[in-house]
Amino acid sequence: MKSHFSLASGVIFALVFLTLSSLLFACNNAKHSPSVVKVIKQDNQYSLTVNGQPFEVRGVGLGYKSDESVKALKNAGGNSFRTWGTENIERELAMAEKLGLMVAVGFRTGKELLGFDYNDEQAVAEQYKRVTLAVEKYKNHPNVLMWVINNEPNLLFDEDGVLKQVNTKVYTAMGEIIDYIHENDPNHPVSFSLAGARPSDVAQVIKFAPNIDIISVQTYGDLVTLPASIAESNLDKPYMVTEFGPMGHWELPTTQWGREIEEPSAIKAAGMAKRMQDVILDDKTGKIIGSFAFFWGQKQERTPTWYGMFNESGEQTARIDELTRMWTGQYPANRAPLSKAITINNKQAVDNVRLKPNQPAKVKVEVSDPDGDLLTHKWVLMKEVEVRSQGGHHEEKPAALPLQIISTDAQDKFVTMTFTTPNEAGEYRLFNYALDGKNKVGNANIPFIVEN
Repeated sequence: MKSHFSLASGVIFALVFLTLSSLLFACNNAKHSPSVVKVIKQDNQYSLTVNGQPFEVRGVGLGYKSDESVKALKNAGGNSFRTWGTENIERELAMAEKLGLMVAVGFRTGKELLGFDYNDEQAVAEQYKRVTLAVEKYKNHPNVLMWVINNEPNLLFDEDGVLKQVNTKVYTAMGEIIDYIHENDPNHPVSFSLAGARPSDVAQVIKFAPNIDIISVQTYGDLVTLPASIAESNLDKPYMVTEFGPMGHWELPTTQWGREIEEPSAIKAAGMAKRMQDVILDDKTGKIIGSFAFFWGQKQERTPTWYGMFNESGEQTARIDELTRMWTGQYPANRAPLSKAITINNKQAVDNVRLKPNQPAKVKVEVSDPDGDLLTHKWVLMKEVEVRSQGGHHEEKPAALPLQIISTDAQDKFVTMTFTTPNEAGEYRLFNYALDGKNKVGNANIPFIVEN
């Protein structure tokens, strides 16, 4: 008798729990009604509207680590961010709703660069199901701006490291997802992001995924060539720049031993701002409807400072100041230190700095603070990256090495430091972090080689 009673009680409890869960799910859905996002064309000019109102995308690619970084975006004048996956989507959408931001929701879908086989019909079908289920789950959230269903699927290299065309089934698979979303979510445009804006890639997209709403491209120094690429493709579709920022590591000179030379943070900020102004804000094509600056966070790619607008310990760089100026019309009250140049023994990185082991060497950094803040300096020595990533994927950050500092001196717009070179031959990189004590930083680094 006792066992029958327990079984009946368990069944009743389960039914009550399921009923309450269903009611809670229904209440949550009722609370959320989707924003209606439309691509508009008027007088040969494309634009976006959200709920019938013009929406000028002031966005970044967000590497979510904390709510504070999202708040910083709002404080800088941003109104939207894009993601690359749904790992943190619940928190990201909640923060977006709280702060009044819109989200271009990204999905991690297969790339041939990483070994995904688009001839594998089962894998493609499973991917289709995973993405469409996620669309169904989040399509009614009021802070969804659009869907970005793949990131740089066209990025693939031959044995010589030259870009080559991917399997056209990549685009066919994306087209099938786009068609599903159009049928089941009429409120949000759909896109996927191309590496670069090559007209040959765009032509493949249009041939095999013709219903794509927006041509999304990701381009750095080559952003200046985007208007010409748009003209050559000659499509009656809008474009969006879903990544732009500093000069890419593939676009700058290298040392004779093949190490990429990174621009100091002030040079990066000025270059990014000019390209953004000339191409995106002063768009003369009538087709660029928004942009997302890269990268609102920190990541290791060739160095820990190349792409992130924040340092690993949370300080903001001058690129955030430039975005703030362009989004709000003025710089923030406190600006980042401006690091403009770095040398070792009066040689720039392009001069190929070669040093002997266990010898004194003098590094000099040109850096100043726009607000006159007293700067403190952190110096870090690392070996170079052992295994370089492709396409922005995971890369191991080298460990910091012991650094024997002999002396330091700061005068006017320059700081100098004399150090003892490593005993071991090899490829190294020395970093200077100029800190203003108010959560802003200037970055500069220089590669060098130690030879016996």
